[in-house]
Amino acid sequence: MGLIYDIKAIKERDPAARSSLEVILLYPGFQAVMWHRLAHALYKGRLFFLARLVSQLVKFFTGIEIHPGAKIGKGVFIDHGTGVVIGETAVVGDNCTIYQNSTLGGTGKETGKRHPTLGERVMVGAGAKVLGPITIGAGSKIAAGAVVLGDVQPGSTCVGVPARTVKIDGRKVEDLDQIHLPDPISMELCRMRAEIEKLRKELEQHIDKEQKS
Repeated sequence: MGLIYDIKAIKERDPAARSSLEVILLYPGFQAVMWHRLAHALYKGRLFFLARLVSQLVKFFTGIEIHPGAKIGKGVFIDHGTGVVIGETAVVGDNCTIYQNSTLGGTGKETGKRHPTLGERVMVGAGAKVLGPITIGAGSKIAAGAVVLGDVQPGSTCVGVPARTVKIDGRKVEDLDQIHLPDPISMELCRMRAEIEKLRKELEQHIDKEQKS
């Protein structure tokens, strides 16, 4: 039933998926998740070498590296998939979508739980990096290229390097436009210009007071 659910989830989210057979045979993301189920079962059975062997073979054939210790929920869709890396202690909730070249990794500073936990329905855009033992709340969107280093509340949209949450109309973002997003660099420059202008005016007022006294 789990694999049937996974196939259905992909067909619902990817308009290019024309049939279940196409998903099964031609979608590396589906194949990676399917074989990960076996690798994870071997890992839980403490057959670590066999588990890693399966995961490395899957990496070779799909370009997707999922450590056998990672916990992957149902309906997870790894779209395109090339370059995706998911670490040993990562947890990916049900119905998440992960795009190519994304990393759910560690920072190298932690022990034990070292990798992120994604709630349900989280979207991780192409090239995004979610690092450390952090939690990404359900329904959140991580924009392409973002680097997330801290917890994210449910329903958030995160953009930039380092990422920060962008609230749109104070409501949960249902669909993320990965092109027409606020540019975090431009936003920061605007903030700095406003701050500089404020300081300039304060300095001018101070000089005027000094000249009059």
